[in-house]
Amino acid sequence: MKIVIIGGTGRIGSKVVACLRGDGHEAVPAAPSTGVNTITGEGLAKVLTGAAVVVDVSDSPSFDAEAVMKFFTTSTGNLLAAEAAAGVRHHVALSVVGSDRIPDSRYLRAKIAQETLIRNSPIPYSIVRATQFFEFFKSIADEETDGNVVRVPPVLVQPMAAADVANAVCKVAEGPPLNGVVEVGGPQQFRFDEFIRQGLRAIHDPREVVADPHARYFGAELSERSLVPDADARLGEIRFEDWLKQSAVPAARA
Repeated sequence: MKIVIIGGTGRIGSKVVACLRGDGHEAVPAAPSTGVNTITGEGLAKVLTGAAVVVDVSDSPSFDAEAVMKFFTTSTGNLLAAEAAAGVRHHVALSVVGSDRIPDSRYLRAKIAQETLIRNSPIPYSIVRATQFFEFFKSIADEETDGNVVRVPPVLVQPMAAADVANAVCKVAEGPPLNGVVEVGGPQQFRFDEFIRQGLRAIHDPREVVADPHARYFGAELSERSLVPDADARLGEIRFEDWLKQSAVPAARA
């Protein structure tokens, strides 16, 4: 099949492209750098010609409330319209576990708006909701740092490697449309503070991680299971301690 991957040059998209090509598909990465812009619509009609499936793993360049909402609604609206014109038979989108449980998050409100557009489109679809990526542990710590202290709510998390996310998206794209949501997560659950603490320890980052029940996650208050998938989620294989040993994790702050 010809499968177009929107955001196909990024962290997840490039891995999805490699997975699909490895399985024998014509996987075409689409991004502004390849002449495809889902905000302006530039290049969409051309790249979607002959495509059976579109995979959208693109992300907003800004987390500002207005900007992130505009990105996901404009991009998804343009993409779905172009897919309908091209006769695309399956739309696959990467979303976030907990999107419907954390209304205070400006980013997740935008993801729900994106999901709603997809559900209301006539194009058969699959939505893959993933948990936090291992790769983001330091950026999460940076966001929640005050002085030399990282305050994190001690709720459950079930993070996963980007490689496992990409593999899950790849397999969904190869199958029939779900016309629903599938959740994917890592093979282990942690307390959020322990996940961050373990990651920072591995890169010799001296910041103190404090479990604070009142700490917010990118502005949102979390409950015990806001960020973990349901029991029927598909689980990745890569464990955090193995990822830390094998990956080029980001260096500690100077």
